[in-house]
Amino acid sequence: MTPFQSALPPDYQRILAVVRQAGAPVMVRQVGEVLGLDTGIRGKLEPLRGKLTKLAERGWLRKFPDGRCSTRP
Repeated sequence: MTPFQSALPPDYQRILAVVRQAGAPVMVRQVGEVLGLDTGIRGKLEPLRGKLTKLAERGWLRKFPDGRCSTRP
């Protein structure tokens, strides 16, 4: 973890760790499953989708047009 990552709230740090460990672009549902969220209920994934979007907007992640996310090289 970089010093900058430690400045992120713990839930954002966990999201980054999941995406990094995947090693390939992942969908929101995949991240939610690893985090233990109830992925069968769409409403449970929306807050996670928002966090992934924020991380992408701030340059932590790369978001693809199909909705998948990956870490930046």
